[in-house]
Amino acid sequence: RSGAAVPTTVGIRGNMGMRHAVHTLFKSAAEAVLPPLTKSAFSEKGVLTPEEFVAAGDYLCRACPTWAWEGGDARKRRGFLPADKQYLVTRNVPCTKRAKELEQYDPSSEFTLGGDEEGWTATHSDPNHPQAGAAADDIPDMDDGGDKKEDEDDIPDIGELELHADDDEAALSAATTSRDKKYMTAAEPEDTVLRTRTYDLYMTYDQYYQCPRFWLVGYDESRHPLAPDQVMDDVSEEHARKTITVDPHPNLSLVAASIHPCKHAEVMKKLVDNIVEGGGSFQVEHYLLLFLKFISSVVPTIQYDYTMSIGQ
Repeated sequence: RSGAAVPTTVGIRGNMGMRHAVHTLFKSAAEAVLPPLTKSAFSEKGVLTPEEFVAAGDYLCRACPTWAWEGGDARKRRGFLPADKQYLVTRNVPCTKRAKELEQYDPSSEFTLGGDEEGWTATHSDPNHPQAGAAADDIPDMDDGGDKKEDEDDIPDIGELELHADDDEAALSAATTSRDKKYMTAAEPEDTVLRTRTYDLYMTYDQYYQCPRFWLVGYDESRHPLAPDQVMDDVSEEHARKTITVDPHPNLSLVAASIHPCKHAEVMKKLVDNIVEGGGSFQVEHYLLLFLKFISSVVPTIQYDYTMSIGQ
C-alpha cells in the first residue's frame, strides 16, 4: 500500500525503533502482493485464516456481547474479510488504575513464554501447574530478516454534619434574638472521587502474521485522547518496554498504540498445547477468548470482557 504512514514506536528506541519502521514498510509491501492464508494451520502454527478469524469473532460476540463487528472506512476494507466484519471493537472500557499501582503483584505468579530475555510473560498463572515448568522454545525476533518464523474503590460518603444542642432552634429560648442564634454550615467535602480512564479496544486481522492484532485508543476522565506515553501507564512494565508500538490503524484514519503481533501465533500455540496436554479440549472458535486472556497480562488494569472458561 503506497503512501503508508511511517510508524513510530513507544518503548522501542534507537536501532530497534528504526528496525521496526523498516520492517513495517517491508510488511506493508509483502501484504500487497502475498495472498491471504487459505489453508488452516492453527494446530501446527497457532495462526488463523481470515475465515477462522471471522468464526472466532462471531463466537466472541455471542459469548461477550460487549464486543461487536464493524466495517470501518470503506476505502480501507480488506477484500478477504466481509465488508461488515473488518474488525472487532469494544468501547468505553474502564481502566481505574495504572498498571504500576497493582498492589498485590507477585513475581512468582508470572512465567515466561519463551526461553530468552525477550520472551513474553503471562501473568496470573500458577507456577506450580504441571505445565508451568515445561521448557519452551525460543520465540524468534521480528527483525530476523523479515522471516515470520522469526475494587471498584468505594466512593467516600459526604462528611457527617454534627448538630449540637445549642444549634437546635427548637431548644432555644423564645427570648433569644436572631443575632444570638447559631446556624449549622457544611464545608465542601474534598473531591476524592476516582477519575476513570476509558479505552476503545480493537482487534484486527494481521495478514502478514496471520493472527489478531490488539489496538488501544485511550481517553482521560474528560474524554480527551491519551497521548502514547500516557497509554504506557496502563501497560505492564515488562511489555511496555518490548511489545508496544504506535502505528496507523488499518481500517480507520487514526494512529494508535498496539501490541505488536510478531509473537502472537507462537504464544497462542503454546497456550493451546498446555490446555490439550492438561486434558482439555480446544476449538478454533475459542481462539479470541483465549487471546484476550493472554492480552490481559499486557494490560492488566483495562477491564474488558473475556469472562468465559476455555478448554473445559
